[in-house]
Amino acid sequence: MREYRGNLWDTMAGGICITTNGYVKPNGRAVMGRGCALEAKERIPGIDKILGRVIKSQGNHVFPLIEYNRYMVYSFPVKHNWWEKADIELIKRSCQELCKFVYDGRVIVLPRPGCGNGRLKWENVKPVIEPLLTNNVVVVYK
Repeated sequence: MREYRGNLWDTMAGGICITTNGYVKPNGRAVMGRGCALEAKERIPGIDKILGRVIKSQGNHVFPLIEYNRYMVYSFPVKHNWWEKADIELIKRSCQELCKFVYDGRVIVLPRPGCGNGRLKWENVKPVIEPLLTNNVVVVYK
């Protein structure tokens, strides 16, 4: 795992992760109301519907969702429900699942998971996830 200061969306990486939750509204759309999930919904029309379908059919896991501007956008669950605090065990599982998509030198960018609307502190999250992620994963912060 590497870290750098910058914008999640201004990357030359092979993929970016958006931190998500597992809540799907009755209309079939995933809740993507804050942080990088909201940014994704504003940039990529219909991504909330794509994520909602994936969560409904396969659960709250890391998935490639859609190709956008030369890179793949992945879900990265940090919460089960949008109103909850981020779950460090879910973040650990998401790190392990993300590693399936890091191959051939491909770089994937990830915001600090659980540290925005998830209300966790980076100094508590970093030592937990750092051993789980390869150097191909770059954690970006503003």
